[in-house]
Amino acid sequence: MTALLQQLWPYIVGVVAAIVAGWKLRQSGIDAERARQMREKLAAAEDRLEMDREATAIERRVSGMSDDEARKEAMRWSRR
Repeated sequence: MTALLQQLWPYIVGVVAAIVAGWKLRQSGIDAERARQMREKLAAAEDRLEMDREATAIERRVSGMSDDEARKEAMRWSRR
C-alpha cells in the first residue's frame, strides 16, 4: 500500500494544487466583482449627493424670490 501511495503522491499533490488554484481564481473573481459593484454604488451615491446639493441650492435661491421671479426662473428651466 505504501509503495502505491509513494507512486501516486505527486499526482495527489498535483490534483490538490489544481483544486486550490481553481478555488483561489474563483475567489479572486468574486472579490473583483464585489469591488466593481461597490465602486458603482459609491459613484451612484456621489451622484445623488451632488443632485441633492444642487436641489438645495436652487431651493434656497428660489425661496428668497417673489412669486413672479420664481415663475420666471422656472420658465427658464422648463421645456418649450
